[in-house]
Amino acid sequence: MKKVKIVGVPEHFNLPWHLAIEDGAFENRGIDLEWTDIPEGTGKMCNMLREGETDIAIILTEGIIKDIVGGNPSKIVQVFVQSPLYWGIHTAGKAPYKKIEDLKGKTTAISRYGSGSHLMAYVNADNNGWNTNDLKFEVVNNLDGAIEALSNGTVDYFMWEHFTTKPIVDKGIFKRIGDCPTPWPCFVIAATDEILKKNPSIVEHILEVINVYTEDFKDIPSIDRMLANRYEQKIEDIQEWLSITRWSQEAINPITVKNVQEQLQRLTIIEKSLPYSQIATK
Repeated sequence: MKKVKIVGVPEHFNLPWHLAIEDGAFENRGIDLEWTDIPEGTGKMCNMLREGETDIAIILTEGIIKDIVGGNPSKIVQVFVQSPLYWGIHTAGKAPYKKIEDLKGKTTAISRYGSGSHLMAYVNADNNGWNTNDLKFEVVNNLDGAIEALSNGTVDYFMWEHFTTKPIVDKGIFKRIGDCPTPWPCFVIAATDEILKKNPSIVEHILEVINVYTEDFKDIPSIDRMLANRYEQKIEDIQEWLSITRWSQEAINPITVKNVQEQLQRLTIIEKSLPYSQIATK
């Protein structure tokens, strides 16, 4: 058995991985795939790829592209979720803010620098015509940290995946005042250059297995109930999420890589762009 470490956020997007592991689908290929949940998100996973603490990450497209441009020795091997991620823009439940414009010049909570919550704050600011140089950030590590920071007023707003935060909004802890969808496919599968060099066939086997699971994922009987139970969501919210989510079994498009880099460069998040071959495998 070849041991491979893989990381991802503890969210409903990644259930296909857990089902495949539970079914022994990777073991059947001689792979011991060791999954670790990373609630801190993409910024933490980028560091883990850099430090060799994981071989593969299911990670946000904009975050890993930024980090590869910054020297992360990894490549995108495939798109995992083709549809956009809907970033909810949240304030404390009792905060006075009523619309996105009210947050101009306010402090946003981020899980860490380089994370999706950090990078998408720039995209949201740009969408609303704000000067991105005026953005102010406070690192809160994860969703629990954001709940605490918003509740005690040390930050004003926080961007996180719409459906993950829905139960918190329903309880009145958060108030969602808008959404900001990613202008690109949201999750990709990234692997370190080391595993791609030493064990490329292992990576191919892993992709073959997960692609079988994602292709048929929505057809699993009572998948909405399973998701609702596992992730403590209302079934109607899960059904809405399933209706707008599309998994992928394809390599990332060169045009997508170009578009993401151009936007990150325009927002001064990266200083240069790299050719497709240095970002992704075909």
